[in-house]
Amino acid sequence: MHSDYLVDQNFTDITFLEHDIKYKEYENCTFTNCDFRACSFVAVTFIDCNFLDCNFKGSKINHVSLRDVWFTKCDFTSVNFAMTDQILYEFHFKDSLLDYAQFYSLKLKKMQFINCSMIAVDFMESDLTEALFDNCNLRHAVFMGTTANKTDFSTSYDFIIDPEKNKLKRAVFSTENLSGLLKKYDLVIK
Repeated sequence: MHSDYLVDQNFTDITFLEHDIKYKEYENCTFTNCDFRACSFVAVTFIDCNFLDCNFKGSKINHVSLRDVWFTKCDFTSVNFAMTDQILYEFHFKDSLLDYAQFYSLKLKKMQFINCSMIAVDFMESDLTEALFDNCNLRHAVFMGTTANKTDFSTSYDFIIDPEKNKLKRAVFSTENLSGLLKKYDLVIK
């Protein structure tokens, strides 16, 4: 991997090292069963890329640009996304492990989280306007000063969101998960 610009390539069963990934741009590439745990992402761009069964657990995501990127069945346990490039970015997660990940103060408008484990994820001060949380476990996720207007939580579960400390205008909830909005009142809901 000596080129700085890689397009239309498939990467399978590769363990990436730090020097393999820095200062690179990948366009329309697919990564399958790759291991990025040893990587510290610096000045890396992914455009129209797909990641399947990849491991990013504990990796350093610094100054990474993600443009129309899908992560499916990937492990992002304890990854901090706060330093991702926020100019022209769009990325989504499906069937992925995001426990203890940090999205502090990011603009995540229209982001999709589908069938993800998101235990103790930090969304403090984030903008989740029109995001979709489809069947996600949000146990101990932190929502504080979060904007979640028009966000769909209707099929997600085990969350606690204080409507007085977050913006939830026209957010969607189901009757089954409404108790997560009332937790601080110590009500008994049957």
